Amino acid sequence: MNRNDTAPGGTTLRFFATAPRPCSYLQGRDAISVFADPDARLSTAIYDQLAGFGFRRSGNDLYVPACPGCSECIPVRIPVHRFKRSRNQQKIWNRNRDLECAVLAPAFREAHFDLYRRYLASRHPDGGMDDPAPDDYLQFLSSDWCDTLFLEFSLDGTPLALAVTDRMQHALSAVYTFFEPEAARRSLGTYAVLRQIELAQETGYQWLYLGFWIPGSRKMQYKSRFRPMQAYYEGRWQSIGNIPPGKS
Repeated sequence: MNRNDTAPGGTTLRFFATAPRPCSYLQGRDAISVFADPDARLSTAIYDQLAGFGFRRSGNDLYVPACPGCSECIPVRIPVHRFKRSRNQQKIWNRNRDLECAVLAPAFREAHFDLYRRYLASRHPDGGMDDPAPDDYLQFLSSDWCDTLFLEFSLDGTPLALAVTDRMQHALSAVYTFFEPEAARRSLGTYAVLRQIELAQETGYQWLYLGFWIPGSRKMQYKSRFRPMQAYYEGRWQSIGNIPPGKS
């Protein structure tokens, strides 16, 4: 299945739907994704436009869930200049003041890869991702056409977390974060989002895209704790507080 649309600059961009596959988040459901043409010349301008319709990046691909009869994957974003840390988020911020943050170009680094493998083995055992190859790792996190940063959070020179962040025209996008499983007390996933919000504020971006919030998935509940937040629901961005009961 495919459809055509017009990308920035008047270029026609085709979209393709995948075959159904088991959903990674909701048991007993099938998932279908719609991808922008992988052979097209993608750019940050196209990325910025498609992000406004809920698309995400994975490797060189831009995609959005399109599952018949299911709308549980809801794209969310934070209007960064209106964001204020909650009391608990401030505690997490303070708890990690001893970490050093380095903004790095996307590249293979052995210490990052070892951290990534430990994270997957802890968070996704037997999920098909727990024994990645170095090439697969970098192809998943980086892109030939995208402006990507690796935000490294380290303690005494040892990386504890890495947040992969894309720069678009008007927004940052939190692509993927992995962290030291042994440092659970630090709440490094939440801390990484807080640092990405700060980066967006400092560099004048309007939004931080957080990917998909899935109300029925415990793993995704942390995203709804960043307020104010907007959700792309029923064809428009609106406050997450407007999402009907059962979706929030």
